[in-house]
Amino acid sequence: MAKSDEIERGAVAIRAAVPGAFPKTALILGSGLGSLAERIEQPTDISYGDIPGFPVPTVSGHHGRLRIGTLGGHRLACMQGRLHAYEGHPAQAIAVPIRILRRLGVERLILTNAAGGVNPKFTAGTLMLIADHINFSGQNPLIGANDDAVGPRFPDMSHAYDPGMRGLFAAAAKRAGVALETGIYVYALGPSFETPAEIRMFATLGADTVGMSTVPECLAAVHCGMRVAGLSVITNLAAGLSRVALTHHDTLAEAAKAYDRVERLFLALLPTLGD
Repeated sequence: MAKSDEIERGAVAIRAAVPGAFPKTALILGSGLGSLAERIEQPTDISYGDIPGFPVPTVSGHHGRLRIGTLGGHRLACMQGRLHAYEGHPAQAIAVPIRILRRLGVERLILTNAAGGVNPKFTAGTLMLIADHINFSGQNPLIGANDDAVGPRFPDMSHAYDPGMRGLFAAAAKRAGVALETGIYVYALGPSFETPAEIRMFATLGADTVGMSTVPECLAAVHCGMRVAGLSVITNLAAGLSRVALTHHDTLAEAAKAYDRVERLFLALLPTLGD
């Protein structure tokens, strides 16, 4: 569990760079989706390296920058790049940026990711709203001594992905003319892609997509009282469902192809969030 003084130091560093009220919405952009941050107007940029508690990502397609500004008329804080456990970050470290954002007043967190399709109907380019997740990593950012000032020892995950937020996403997709599926995301630790046998197991468990992120952030956000929504961009069929070898380069390329629809979806969603 992150120490409160570490959270406060990170919050102080961000407050010094961002005058006035901090946004109540935060967005984390996954692999290949960083271009959405370029649409943010009147931005203030802070490198993760300048924020105590923000480890710097090392994966291609993740810039490592916090950008605060306005998109679709809505103020938000955008993490342009995320941290992954497979980079060597402990799960508890992945939670620190989430807790810092909460300390700054963020009330809702939107998580995006690039994912593999376990459901054979979810081919490359499919957008999927996350209804629930399966944590197959064996890790949890809440392991360790609990800070009751941050959240409860045993947080309820019955509605980890807020039903109200999911409803707003579905309505925005209709207005934007963007097809949006709904399904279950399974979190695997990585960095190796999954084996065909693992994918068959995940399908048996009811998963629709698989990826290497999102769940630690969701757990940390629910623990500290945020409303969470999650969006997966399917970039490939998972191992064993196609004859194509899986590469991170293809993940980035397919996410870029879906970008226009992701942008339309967010431009329709953000004005409905209020504040």
